[in-house]
Amino acid sequence: MRAKTAAEKVAHDIETQILAGTLKAGDKLPSLREYARLYSHSLNTVVAAFESLAQRGFVRADRGRGFFVRVETEPTTDEAIDEPVVEHDEPRAYHRALDTIWLMRQQLLQAPGESNLAIAVPPPLWLADMRLDKFHRQITRAGIGGLFRYGSRYGNQNLRAHINRKLAGYRIAASERQIMTTHGGNHGLDLIIRRYVSPGDPVLVEEPGYYPLFGKLELQGARMIGIPRLVDGPDIDVLEQQIRSERPRVFFVQSVGQNPTGSDMSPEKAARIAQLAATNNLLVVEDDAVADFKRNSAPRISAIDQLRNTLYVGSFSKSLSPTLRGGFIAGSANRIEELADIKMLLHVSGSEYSERILDVILTEGHFLRHVAKLQKRVRETTAKAIRILRDLGLEPFCEPEQSLYLWARVPGLDDIGELTMSLMARGVVIAPGNNFMLNRRQASPWMRLNVGYIEDPLFIDSMRECLREAGGPDSTPGRTRRTARRTVRSPNAPHGSRGGR
Repeated sequence: MRAKTAAEKVAHDIETQILAGTLKAGDKLPSLREYARLYSHSLNTVVAAFESLAQRGFVRADRGRGFFVRVETEPTTDEAIDEPVVEHDEPRAYHRALDTIWLMRQQLLQAPGESNLAIAVPPPLWLADMRLDKFHRQITRAGIGGLFRYGSRYGNQNLRAHINRKLAGYRIAASERQIMTTHGGNHGLDLIIRRYVSPGDPVLVEEPGYYPLFGKLELQGARMIGIPRLVDGPDIDVLEQQIRSERPRVFFVQSVGQNPTGSDMSPEKAARIAQLAATNNLLVVEDDAVADFKRNSAPRISAIDQLRNTLYVGSFSKSLSPTLRGGFIAGSANRIEELADIKMLLHVSGSEYSERILDVILTEGHFLRHVAKLQKRVRETTAKAIRILRDLGLEPFCEPEQSLYLWARVPGLDDIGELTMSLMARGVVIAPGNNFMLNRRQASPWMRLNVGYIEDPLFIDSMRECLREAGGPDSTPGRTRRTARRTVRSPNAPHGSRGGR
């Protein structure tokens, strides 16, 4: 008798627990990575075992949440089914946001030896020259008394003066009372949503777009309306139509280095959006978290509008360190005062220690030198990354001069799910395109890749092997679609959100 493979042994152990009742119908299995760590198996082994269990009807893949023991009455077909409405003890809004919470958890995990192209920050080497520890003595020399008191609700005054000069470089004129600090860009978005979005409100977002924003809006109970993101910015025709029909109050947009596509908005579209905001009482929230990776001359809606109908959200987290959690919001004085009050109510104040470190970095010119070096590196890496994708037979959505992200697909492939799982089994993590859509059940051919990791030989070799196994980029679309339908996706390629539109 043939000896069982490691994957067959794992599948048999789980099957035995299910049949014995140790694992009951509806129980959630550990994630692929958790199971691999717990029982010292390779990720490839666990993926194969879970696939086998799913194909034989013992477990089901709940896209976006993980693998669950199948209920006896559940259908075993892979065809999509309408799920019944289930009453939960916990708030519905929280359950709608669970998919995003799960995705963010996975993004923050990286096992040794993996190549994580799904991560949203640059490689640590790119930020290594900004060692935060070397600035500690400078802030204590200036007096430590303030470090034992709450800071201002607006944020450190010196830091806000630096931010004001930074905005002037983008041709955005603001006084210091029009600026408040935040615990990063995401904190800024959260404060804005709390103030300007109520449950049931129609809110415009880009699609594909920034999925943590989708989760925040789901948690607030908003009704999101997707505006297609094109190479040169949002689809203006769709935007105008939705403004007329839905009368939304808020539009969240990324003008520069959009996440996930890496595209920049054209000056003409930026001007048109500013005009639409002025004539339709529409608040445009311009999220510019990757501004430091782009040239100052890139078009920004807030520079055209001068903060009359815009709120500009910035961040230092990606360009300095994610651990620093430094960000800011700029807007009209009245809006900033209200947001600062909400910040005070929720958090009392910002981190005076972190903001003093930022002040020192910006005062002594370290930051300008760092950003110049960072942008040079991004330009060179982006050009190399595009060449590598082309050599692999992948098609970029656009070819920006410099961007932290690239959005790409395999020609002829309709669903990236199978490829995502095959790469993951080899230790390569990509961000599948459906993560960035309002309806994550919808198949997507796209993937978001961090340019800082595309040169990794593990990614290049693994992608080449996976494409060869699948018949290559030139395989017929029909073959690709049939293969994708047979696949049971891992939790790292979720389609789980029912909400959104």
